[in-house]
Amino acid sequence: MNARSYTTDEQGKLNNFATEPQMYVDENVRTGFTAYSEQMNGRLAMIGFVALILTEVLSGHSFVSLLTGL
Repeated sequence: MNARSYTTDEQGKLNNFATEPQMYVDENVRTGFTAYSEQMNGRLAMIGFVALILTEVLSGHSFVSLLTGL
């Protein structure tokens, strides 16, 4: 007998929606306060800090004077 991937109802009409896909749980989800998120947050903070220092060095003005327009 052949395995079917569809079913029929009482009147013999095709019923595609009766079979549901196989569900699974991904154990490797990396969201929330995890070590990975904290590591990425630290790296992005370091990039921002270096960008701030480079902006001050290359422009010759302090960051506060750049914000106030002095």
